[in-house]
Amino acid sequence: MENFDASLSTYFKALLGPRDTRVKGWFLLDNYIPTFICSVIYLLIVWLGPKYMKNRQPFSCRRILVVYNLGLTVLSLYMFCELVTGVWEGRYNFFCQGTRSAGEADMKIIRVLWWYYFSKLIEFMDTFFFILRKNNHQITVLHVYHHASMLNIWWFVMNWVPCGHSYFGATLNSFIHVLMYSYYGLSSVPSMRPYLWWKKYITQGQLLQFVLTIIQTSCGVIWPCSFPLGWLYFQIGYMISLIAFFTNFYIQTYNKKGASRRKEHLKDHQNGSVAAVNGHTNSFSSLENHVKPRKQRKD
Repeated sequence: MENFDASLSTYFKALLGPRDTRVKGWFLLDNYIPTFICSVIYLLIVWLGPKYMKNRQPFSCRRILVVYNLGLTVLSLYMFCELVTGVWEGRYNFFCQGTRSAGEADMKIIRVLWWYYFSKLIEFMDTFFFILRKNNHQITVLHVYHHASMLNIWWFVMNWVPCGHSYFGATLNSFIHVLMYSYYGLSSVPSMRPYLWWKKYITQGQLLQFVLTIIQTSCGVIWPCSFPLGWLYFQIGYMISLIAFFTNFYIQTYNKKGASRRKEHLKDHQNGSVAAVNGHTNSFSSLENHVKPRKQRKD
């Protein structure tokens, strides 16, 4: 195993250059194998978990979901605030920022981005809760691709470009996750569901996040600095893949559901079966329309 690890390190060095020594000895960062093994275990659970649960009753997980989602909300808010203050203190350049140009502010960014990397491991629990609750329709290609890839990508980011231009996407994503995990934490409480209205805008925010990240990353290509260009090209490609997946998710989730509801509404009118209550059609149907879409989770 030691020989394999040494060979792997030599290969990464030849491909990507020397690692950033500032993260040497940090938990999970010295060796890629633990991150890789966690990803393999995750994919195995995604494959075998639904088979195991097939003939078993789903777990509620309501209380633990409230704690889990609100915990990730607090962590995401902490990361967002620390990244914003670190960028401000280091006078980061929006157009291009190297990895060794802001002194102590760089170290602050690196420490926060380690938590960002580690949060991607914690977020594997999103999928495990889907499996335990038998919400298998939510375990989409987008969901698995996003969760499995982010942990691995950020292991490499933390070892080679743990600050500088790497901050932008993580900052936006942390803000989006504040909105997303607060929504799912509150939606775990049935009495709160009718008052939660911002799920649709979370997906729109994610798409906007990817576009803004591409724009900011492209600035580093057009007006380069000491930040490695190869990483910028990779990030642009990865963001394009996420835009494709999330756009498809948005169309499938909202446009088709909207068309289906309009068709059903028209049919009800034709049959003369619409029950108007204070300007709303059938109150039970309305509540159902509010609650059901919130079950599908994309990230």
